[in-house]
Amino acid sequence: MAGGPVRHGARDALGVFAPVAIGLSAGLTVLIGLLGPSAMVPGLPGPSWHPPYSLDAGPDGHLVIALAAAAIALGGTGLAAALRSRWRPDPRLLLWAGSAVAALLALLPPSGSADHLNYAAYGRLAALGRDPYAVAPAAFPGDPVAGAVEEWAGVTSVYGPVATAVQALASLAGGDSVRLTVFGMALFNAAAFVGTGLLLHRLTAADADLQRRAALLWTANPLMIYHLSAGMHVDTMAVACMVAALFAFSSLRGAAGGATSGVLLGLGIGVKLNAGLVALGPAWELRRRPGRLTLVAGTATATVAAVYGIAGPHVLDQVGAASRKVSLGTPWQPVKLALQSLFGPGAYAVWIQAGSVLLLAVLAWLVFRAVPGGPGGAVPAGGRLLPSAPPVPPSPSTSAPVLRPVPPEVPAPLVAAVIVVAWLFAAPYALPWYDGLAFALLAAAPAWPALEGFVVARTAILSLGYLPAREALRPDDLLWLKTVVRQQVVPWSLLALTAALLWWAARAGVRARRRPA
Repeated sequence: MAGGPVRHGARDALGVFAPVAIGLSAGLTVLIGLLGPSAMVPGLPGPSWHPPYSLDAGPDGHLVIALAAAAIALGGTGLAAALRSRWRPDPRLLLWAGSAVAALLALLPPSGSADHLNYAAYGRLAALGRDPYAVAPAAFPGDPVAGAVEEWAGVTSVYGPVATAVQALASLAGGDSVRLTVFGMALFNAAAFVGTGLLLHRLTAADADLQRRAALLWTANPLMIYHLSAGMHVDTMAVACMVAALFAFSSLRGAAGGATSGVLLGLGIGVKLNAGLVALGPAWELRRRPGRLTLVAGTATATVAAVYGIAGPHVLDQVGAASRKVSLGTPWQPVKLALQSLFGPGAYAVWIQAGSVLLLAVLAWLVFRAVPGGPGGAVPAGGRLLPSAPPVPPSPSTSAPVLRPVPPEVPAPLVAAVIVVAWLFAAPYALPWYDGLAFALLAAAPAWPALEGFVVARTAILSLGYLPAREALRPDDLLWLKTVVRQQVVPWSLLALTAALLWWAARAGVRARRRPA
């Protein structure tokens, strides 16, 4: 009996801590952008009266990196506390507060990385009639926009044709101004971020608790505010397309719903190829409905073929090259170093790719077996049942049909979430803003606190490894953030977290199969 009040008291304390930590994290993220160009915020050439705006305070690199570290630490712990506590704010308050922060950040210069300068350069090349998949920004060093790229000037675009089209539109609007081009992309990014939040709010409209959780996992998620609102990564567009596809899949009836869902899935893949993993969710749910499955898959395939066909097959060249890389912050980095020490110099890309595919398959299988609402498990709030077998004819002794036991159907967003989470933990090349896709899918799915906790922990750990993600202007005495934290602490921490996920999923799967139906 004594444990109950203690547990309730702890959850009450978490409920007090969560909103404070989330609010402080979002505030620090805004402050980093507001202070202007720094080690966290690339400078944007152009008149200061052009948006985006800042104070141009010239803050010290140590200060802004410390602010970012605090934002991540507070954001990760605050989000974890909010998901576990008895804090029950109005979901509409969370939705509008997060949307307001996203709108404010669109008026401030992007922070965290210099990826937006790459986007602007690729859009500039496309607007000038050049092919960003064949020509790198370095080919135009004197151009006011292409010449502003910091770290990837010699690399052609790795993003899909839909992303390039948006970047080209922003470039046409911004002209020779880096500042206005970035601002145009920022407006689109904010619209995609807020629009995704609104769609998730609608998807979970049947349950206020699910709506609250969806807002915490997306719109009011301080880690996503840090990476996708303030960082302005192209992943926001891919997520928006995929959530819209799931909304059309679940909300629209008939051929129109299937075709709309398929087109949106195709557009999301046209932003980033890895977003295509989401399509496996609807495919699983429609596996017993071949007609609708053919419609969704057919329209998605036709859209992808049209998008990439117009751009040309060489669009995938840089994607293929990127797929063989190993980022410093993943557990595959120490594996790569171990292979090099055992067998000599080499990238060992094929070995690592094969290992990552195997790990992805094992993770997805184990986690899927542990899904709440799977065979032998109870359907969680927000789940739904689909009939998988017809009624048995009445027996002679009764006039009522006898129903066969029907295993609960796992909804498409949860299937997609399991696959995307497995991919994130298994991928040799992953960056913290990639996790936005997992958060959005979990927000659209039935609640699963354990899996959400693993994703929050992964994003927070990986985020701390990219402080900042850009190399320029980082103080020399903070090089250890890369050589120690990013290259050693983070990979080993994520390796331990991956092992914990495997262990938990295996045990949860066993418990689910033992649970009476």
